[in-house]
Amino acid sequence: MTEMPTPRGRLTPDRDLSELTWLRVGGPADWLFQPADAEDLSDFLAALDLGIPVFPMGVGSNLIVRDGGIAGVVIRLGRGFNQVRIEGGTVIAGAAALDAQVARRAAEAGRDLTFLRTIPGSIGGALRMNAGCYGTYVADHFAGADAVLRDGTRITLGPGDIAFSYRHTDVPEDAVVTEVRFTAPEGDPQALAARMEEQLAKRDATQPTKDRTAGSTFRNPAGFSSTGRADDTHELKAWKVIDDAGMRGATRGGAQMSPMHSNFLVNAGGATAADLEGLGEEVRKRVFEHSGITLEWEIKRIGRPGS
Repeated sequence: MTEMPTPRGRLTPDRDLSELTWLRVGGPADWLFQPADAEDLSDFLAALDLGIPVFPMGVGSNLIVRDGGIAGVVIRLGRGFNQVRIEGGTVIAGAAALDAQVARRAAEAGRDLTFLRTIPGSIGGALRMNAGCYGTYVADHFAGADAVLRDGTRITLGPGDIAFSYRHTDVPEDAVVTEVRFTAPEGDPQALAARMEEQLAKRDATQPTKDRTAGSTFRNPAGFSSTGRADDTHELKAWKVIDDAGMRGATRGGAQMSPMHSNFLVNAGGATAADLEGLGEEVRKRVFEHSGITLEWEIKRIGRPGS
């Protein structure tokens, strides 16, 4: 076995990942590393054999870990990376801070990042996915970020250093984002709080928020500009083409396409990662056969198949 560096944070071998993902599926990571701080992360990666793969993992809100687990080192940021502070019109958030927490803290300070309130997950993932809601995206507010590259180099990224597109950025897969900065316009705290309550009520009325899901399963097919903003000339929705293909409520093992919102893949009880991914692939196949549209996964799938 390759000798591993000795960090100040926690390094755990053969760590089961199913309890760390919202879908509650998946095998173990060869190693799970929870760094103490950015310096610990940088030192660890600098000392880690470059042949060992690294996967940065947030709170597992948009992830299927396959049943055979993940080779190499999974890096999960914790308490040292979840602080939120406001400096004038800039909101500065650690990558492990939850999107909802950042929206609330900003609103309390009279700064509007309300679009983040109903987005599941953490800020590092929000940057990687150019997360958005209600027509506003991370790209619209991005002011900068700090990250650690695979070789341990610490870098700062500005708006001109990242290419944003719909539900995607070109941040390197094995780079670990540690902090994100947003420009946030002023707003009345009470009005912002009221808006977020309305958003939550709308989400709870239309999405299976009480079920085990990973958010939207597939990207909306086309109709979006390079910045990630919706193009009003195209209103094609993933849920609609799934419905048209007769796949609302479809099941495989313990997996189901939600009867409430057909673009939500649900662990209805006892699902394996293979059940979930297999059902998703069946949906893609049926949609293509029905409409000629190839749905693209929004949920990230990673790891080794089960035996």
